[in-house]
Amino acid sequence: VAGNLMGLLMVLKGLPLAYNKDLQEDKEPLFDTAETIERCLSVFCGLITTLKVKKERMLRAVRGDFSTATDLADYLARRGLPFREAHAVVGRLVRSALEQGRVLEDLTLADLKSVSPLFDSDALEVVKVESSVAARTSRGGTAPSQVQAALERAEKIVGLR
Repeated sequence: VAGNLMGLLMVLKGLPLAYNKDLQEDKEPLFDTAETIERCLSVFCGLITTLKVKKERMLRAVRGDFSTATDLADYLARRGLPFREAHAVVGRLVRSALEQGRVLEDLTLADLKSVSPLFDSDALEVVKVESSVAARTSRGGTAPSQVQAALERAEKIVGLR
């Protein structure tokens, strides 16, 4: 699908003004894309209807992946540290945690303060996955309220509401 799009964009880019004869070459990729999407939709229907969410397993997997490291860098940036420096500070923190076989949620306030005096006790909340998810409150974000709003919009589109 993406390849067909790029091909069509290249054809359009190369068209001289008011010359449309080359557009007859767009039909095969267009129909190929439509067929591919149609097949994908039927696969996704099967996928969604049989999906079993294993919440605890997902939580275990995400707790050890350092995905909240950027949240810590953002925390330092909000406290006045330039983001480039905040990124370096958090990088040292992550490296240290990896060397010790720890994850960010295992770190203490003393651990955080050892790399930057800007860390305060509220930083311990920032590294929690739940806090990171809840912080994304813009439209389409991961905050529970935004997920619920997206579900309601989707249900309205497909006629479930």
